[in-house]
Amino acid sequence: MPKTFNAWLRGSRLEWIGDVSEMGEQMSQVHVTFLDDKPVIEPKTRGKKMAEILEKLAATQVSRSIDPGVWQQETRQDRSLPGR
Repeated sequence: MPKTFNAWLRGSRLEWIGDVSEMGEQMSQVHVTFLDDKPVIEPKTRGKKMAEILEKLAATQVSRSIDPGVWQQETRQDRSLPGR
């Protein structure tokens, strides 16, 4: 079973955290998995991208076939209140 070592990636270098690989200065092939879920889209362009997606969604004919009043009645079903 392969061993897993934790490291920080700074630029193009890995800096080991905790246990260090015993490989020394020997070159080894590694697989790097990024564990942090950072957004793929930069925050500055996120709003523009969202607006483009919403424009495409608004251009579809799907939303025109839904009657808002009927949808609200189906969604908001009355229920008995507890203790009454």
